[in-house]
Amino acid sequence: MDELDQQILYLLNENSKLSNKKFGEKIHLTGQAVGKRIAYLKDQDIIENYTITIKQDEKQFIRIFMETNQFATIERVINEFKEIDEFYKVSGHACYLVVAYFNQPRLKVFIEKISKWARCSVDSVVGSRKKI
Repeated sequence: MDELDQQILYLLNENSKLSNKKFGEKIHLTGQAVGKRIAYLKDQDIIENYTITIKQDEKQFIRIFMETNQFATIERVINEFKEIDEFYKVSGHACYLVVAYFNQPRLKVFIEKISKWARCSVDSVVGSRKKI
């Protein structure tokens, strides 16, 4: 992956709705050349998918520490909550890391439900900065 590919990824991340021609104008390539590079990045599994970001009022990073060996059960329960955006099984101190957008009443329900099998630590976002 060269500098042009990195620029394309940056531009896609900023606004994937732009046409290949518009991307090309920004990095001095033709729209066709940009399209070929994007296709290559997809073929190489560097680009997995295109997505949108939905503005959320609240965001939490939740570390889950298992107290039983009921991994399949806890994974099923976690997947029941639509507020969960990302969910990872991790190594280190925690067993799982969850990125979620719970309001306070739903966060309480989530914690109460998983407390049958695990304990957790919740970090709530109070401010953020856009990467430069």
